[in-house]
Amino acid sequence: MIKSFLFTILVLIPIVGFSQKNDSLTEPIISIEKGKLLKNINITFDMRMEFQAYTFRGGDHYYNGMQFQNGHTALGISGKLHEKVNFHFRNRFNKGSDVQTLDQLGSNIELAYIDVKASPALNLLMGKMSAFYGGFEYEFSAMDVLEYNDIQSNALAYVTGAGITYQALENHKFGFQVLNSRTMHYDDLYGDIVAQDIQEPTWPVAVVGNWRGSFFDGKFQTIYSMSYSNQVKSKGTSFFTLGHKYQNHNLTVMYDFNYSFEQVDTKGIITNILANGQVAEDVMYIENWLRAEYQFSPKFKGLLTLMTSSAYDDVKSNRNHMRTSYGMIPSVYYTPFKNIDVRFYIAYIGRYFEHSSYTIEKLDASNYNKNEVRVGFIAPLLLL
Repeated sequence: MIKSFLFTILVLIPIVGFSQKNDSLTEPIISIEKGKLLKNINITFDMRMEFQAYTFRGGDHYYNGMQFQNGHTALGISGKLHEKVNFHFRNRFNKGSDVQTLDQLGSNIELAYIDVKASPALNLLMGKMSAFYGGFEYEFSAMDVLEYNDIQSNALAYVTGAGITYQALENHKFGFQVLNSRTMHYDDLYGDIVAQDIQEPTWPVAVVGNWRGSFFDGKFQTIYSMSYSNQVKSKGTSFFTLGHKYQNHNLTVMYDFNYSFEQVDTKGIITNILANGQVAEDVMYIENWLRAEYQFSPKFKGLLTLMTSSAYDDVKSNRNHMRTSYGMIPSVYYTPFKNIDVRFYIAYIGRYFEHSSYTIEKLDASNYNKNEVRVGFIAPLLLL
């Protein structure tokens, strides 16, 4: 019914609006024949809105507050242009729209690529897309994640480039990408805060490979990835993720392990701790992420997310442990409707940041924590 209604509106508007005798436009913008293409178009509107009550405690600082927030609002359009060509586009409205100096798109444009089916097993992707990083935390839409772990919350997920996917066997799929490692030139990204030996490379490039596996009739799945990105001349980031998922009846358990060694700090956590006017070098991040879901009934689901992230500086020489963060997110989802996916939820988000004795003594850092209670809804709406 919705598709028929929207199709009717799209056809009638140009006919009514340009029906005067002297109009230069004598044909409707969308003819009946072209209108059939709408059958292959999907339009999605994803929303997450919540009411937050939060507190922050750290050192001599304490504050709290309450507010409504649009946590995620995005419009997506995808479709089949040809039996072997699909396109994908998504605009995230609560992101900055300034055109990036390297890829010439606003950061609010998350997806803008085509997917060409070169053979029954091989697909070619070109445009701005999500990198093929592994792990199930990364696999979720940002709409479904109330709080990311440190790496994912600071990682650049959507970049421009080209990639292929190859379905080697029924239960094993491989992906490979060559991408820009940034959306901005280095000077525009960091300004005057640079290390003395930093130089812009000829091509800031990232190479990403991943493997998706499925075992025991899909009950156990894996998403592993390895990547190397050249951030600046002769310095880069080595990143790998091991993602695991077990699903049986009403229980789903996911576990990710992340490791990132960065010759130039791309996440910015160590750089912010040092606060010495330079980008940190030779840093390392190690993370664990666990999420369990249990479907109590068709309408109620319980979730628990646990995560840790450890950050190290000067890894090659001293391997100074700088900080460890901890996270805990228990939540309950209620889905009252059968034919539409609108989920109401209540969740607690606890984040705790503990600095090492080295960081406290040498850099005068202090531990802090953030606590939130959120009540809201999640609605991935299919409009067309």
